[in-house]
Amino acid sequence: MQVLTSGDREELASAALARVDALHTGLTQIVLEGGDLGGIAAELSRVLEVGVAFTSTDGRVQAAAFTPDVEEVLAAHDLVDPTGRIRVERIDGVVAHASRVAAGGTDLARLVCVRADGAVTSDDVHALERAAAVAALLITREEAITAVENKYQGDFLRDLLLRRAVDPAYVAEHAATFGWDLDRPVVVVVAEIDPSDEPASSAQRRQWQERFSAAWRMVAASVAPDIPTVDFSSEVVALLPDGDLVARVVQAVAGDKGGGRRSFSVGVSRVAESLEDLPAAYAQARRAVEVGRRIRGGGSTTSFDQLGLHRLIALIPDTAEGAGELRAFVEDVLGPLAEHTTEAADLRETLQVLLDTNFNVAEAARVQFFHYNTMRYRVSKLERLLGPLSTDPHLRLDVAVALRVLEIAG
Repeated sequence: MQVLTSGDREELASAALARVDALHTGLTQIVLEGGDLGGIAAELSRVLEVGVAFTSTDGRVQAAAFTPDVEEVLAAHDLVDPTGRIRVERIDGVVAHASRVAAGGTDLARLVCVRADGAVTSDDVHALERAAAVAALLITREEAITAVENKYQGDFLRDLLLRRAVDPAYVAEHAATFGWDLDRPVVVVVAEIDPSDEPASSAQRRQWQERFSAAWRMVAASVAPDIPTVDFSSEVVALLPDGDLVARVVQAVAGDKGGGRRSFSVGVSRVAESLEDLPAAYAQARRAVEVGRRIRGGGSTTSFDQLGLHRLIALIPDTAEGAGELRAFVEDVLGPLAEHTTEAADLRETLQVLLDTNFNVAEAARVQFFHYNTMRYRVSKLERLLGPLSTDPHLRLDVAVALRVLEIAG
């Protein structure tokens, strides 16, 4: 075994420091010459002989220089989710290391290093930290440019969705400038981060929204580069060319919920065949996300065509007067079944099953795993409380609507 003298150790340390300084100079030159994160990743990978990736703070890959061996290491250690997100929260610093890329105390990205033939060394980490500082300058510059572009794109799309842009030549010129294809049928998708009781400052919430909108832009661009995707401060709006793409895009944005991703809800419009249809489609998508969250809770994806009766119920103003009117209707129709008791809830469940089976007592008994005579007794009890449900179709309609009101408005 070779024993290193103090002189040998100093020489190795000096060589390592010189390599890091040379690397820092080379990366700085890449940035000054207009290079991007891909160029920095490639140079880091070449010099350090490791796999390198820049990701968002939650692990979504923005640029990478990976060999097949590196990808095998990531897969073997379960560090990539099915959507391709690197699970940065699981990286332990042995075969892989994640450096924080930050500026002004704000997290901008993660710099991930993976060594296929051994452990990541302290020299690797030191080099990554220097590279992260250079990358922070590049990302800050790009974010400033992106913020201006997003503002113009957002203003333009908002004009379209609110019927402020009517000149076809103006629309075509700006759409071409942004690289958008608006000359096709689309569905309007509105996505909103779900409300949370978690205490957070306005700056923190804005950071969540920026990361959320960046994820939508990245995923949409991976599907097709000409898909309009903009941030409207409290919601992200995308115009997808095919309704069948919605589930794929939503799944990719949500991932496995790791890396600090927030739960979100999505509303989907009917197909807008032309620019003239976009305002109505936007209103449909907003209504779908609002009502869908009320009915199904957070994390839901709701199509406008799925709303049915809930569309009419949701038109009641969300005010004390509107809520009082809904509550009065429910109490008038359901009587004691509108109470917040276990017995009332149990009877409402049976009532809904009877309505779903068109008051087929035998079928309802099978659905609820009741004896036929038990269900007959429940039908008799419901009719004593509500009236002749089994023979009066108008009463059944009122009861069905009241149950839906109770579902959506609580």
